Amino acid sequence: MKRFASIFFPLWVVCIAYGCNGSQSPSAITDTSAVKSDSSSAKLDSSSGSTAGFKLGVQMWTFRMFSFSDALDKVDSSGIKNIEAFIGQKLGGDMQGSYGLDMSKETRDKLKNLLQKKGIRIVAMGVIVPKNKQEWIKTFELARDLGLSYITAEPIKTQWDIVDSLAGVYGIPVAIHDHPKPNMYWSPDSVLAAIQGHSHIGSCADVGHWARNGLNPVDCLKKLQGHIIGVHLKDIVKFGDTHAADTVVSRGVVDFPAVLAELKRQNFKGMLSIEHESNWYHNLPDVIFTRNYYDSLVQKLQ
Repeated sequence: MKRFASIFFPLWVVCIAYGCNGSQSPSAITDTSAVKSDSSSAKLDSSSGSTAGFKLGVQMWTFRMFSFSDALDKVDSSGIKNIEAFIGQKLGGDMQGSYGLDMSKETRDKLKNLLQKKGIRIVAMGVIVPKNKQEWIKTFELARDLGLSYITAEPIKTQWDIVDSLAGVYGIPVAIHDHPKPNMYWSPDSVLAAIQGHSHIGSCADVGHWARNGLNPVDCLKKLQGHIIGVHLKDIVKFGDTHAADTVVSRGVVDFPAVLAELKRQNFKGMLSIEHESNWYHNLPDVIFTRNYYDSLVQKLQ
């Protein structure tokens, strides 16, 4: 997700700030060797670790041009049963308002019923940056009510202790997401600094943004071993360019066979959320392609 917005910050403003990109032809891809040269020739290691804990999902930002209800139909059509919600998406259907902290009990009940009918679960939500402790409490209350497994966030540095304490009280960990520079969490080192001494804080590993930051995603995963709670699956057309456009997973610079092999080695147990920030109005086929590609890689790792 290319936005490090406060919960109440307008999403379209953040999108402009980070340069949301439209559809881009795979022919525009450049500098692919920067990431793939180190590991693409290596055989996938199926002798250690396990993929049993892998869970494929969709970050709903992928379908941000649509209401939550319509986006859920698209997720259902893709055959994926797990999602990561984001604050501010219009609910649609027979639900008023947007997905967020101030949804009424009636709206939450309608949302739960819709999810149940589709057989889809909200596993996480984000990326959020609550302004204060009260917003964090409301966030955890919503997460608990909807049965979320974790919250994806980029917490203000002075709030690390508060976040860790609340995460422990509610039993819901917080996964720190990495946005491109100059975001404070652009490097695994800064995420590790936040994790230090905070056992309920971990990482949401956005492999595409790491590539934008000029970092090898596999090296980053290794640095964060034991702390990875969730993953964002995205691919980009140019390594080391913080404004590089998204492309369909497997057609850009990120070495996904190596990424999944490393997650398997670490016995990662969590959700890998497809987040495709391109071809906004017609990207369901791209999500289905990514699902099939992911399934093929996991099968090879068995």
